[in-house]
Amino acid sequence: MSRKLNITVMLGGPSAEREVSLRTGAAVANALRSLGHDVHELDPQTPDWVLPPKTDVVFLALHGTYGEDGTVQKQLDALGVPYTGCDAEASRIAFDKLLTKQSCMQAGVPTARFLVVNSPAATWPDNFQPPLVVKPARQGSSVGLQFVEKVADWQPALAESLKYDTEVLVEEKIIGRETTVGILGDQILPVVEVRPKAGNYDYQNKYTAGTTEYFCPAKFDKATTRRIQEAALDAFKAVGGRDYARVDVMVRTDGSPVVLEVNTLPGMTETSLLPKAAAAAGMNYAELCQRMVDLALQRK
Repeated sequence: MSRKLNITVMLGGPSAEREVSLRTGAAVANALRSLGHDVHELDPQTPDWVLPPKTDVVFLALHGTYGEDGTVQKQLDALGVPYTGCDAEASRIAFDKLLTKQSCMQAGVPTARFLVVNSPAATWPDNFQPPLVVKPARQGSSVGLQFVEKVADWQPALAESLKYDTEVLVEEKIIGRETTVGILGDQILPVVEVRPKAGNYDYQNKYTAGTTEYFCPAKFDKATTRRIQEAALDAFKAVGGRDYARVDVMVRTDGSPVVLEVNTLPGMTETSLLPKAAAAAGMNYAELCQRMVDLALQRK
């Protein structure tokens, strides 16, 4: 192993994804301890948290608002402590699905047609046919995600999604195969295909064991695989990403990729998608955690 470090794992936090974050953080802390590091766990439920003295690096295992939207990153920047993952600005952009869309469009990254709605009374959008996807502009983990299969579902879907944010993104539902691509340093990891056994890949199917099948490396021909990976990397660069992220990409039936979003603090439980992709690239879970720490410390 590299030298012994004092690592603070920030986990839990105040967001709607607190439970998932606690699981991520516990898994990361165990892995880092197994490598011989001194690990403290810090749950920033209120903004007046204090880092343990002599912290060499912070491992961010937070998800959702506060942890993933650039807020905690700004606080750590002010303290001058290195932390894992994207900086405050890239986190802010990637967490906001509208800003991500705009960044991708400017960079020529393929993304679904969309519009922004801020009222539950909004009428069905012109020039769109069902099915549509409705999701809060600023939430992670499929929180508030709604699928509109017919016009009659429109109003209830809007009302539900608007509970989680003042703006929602409405986009055409891309019909095809759902994939995700991990980026780690200068390495693009093997493509993971996500196949729910029933319905869509929503919060329920994401976090309930046995409801979704995963294939990694995904079975695409070489050219299609390369296109998916390139679209993911381009989206990562478009939002200003650094160190690592996971990019969700739909693949249309003709093999063309469409980027959905960039996750700057992807789930890190043992069964999460980024660890699956790293394993397919020959890197075990503890090695992945160590690599994330190393990337952060390289900036010090």
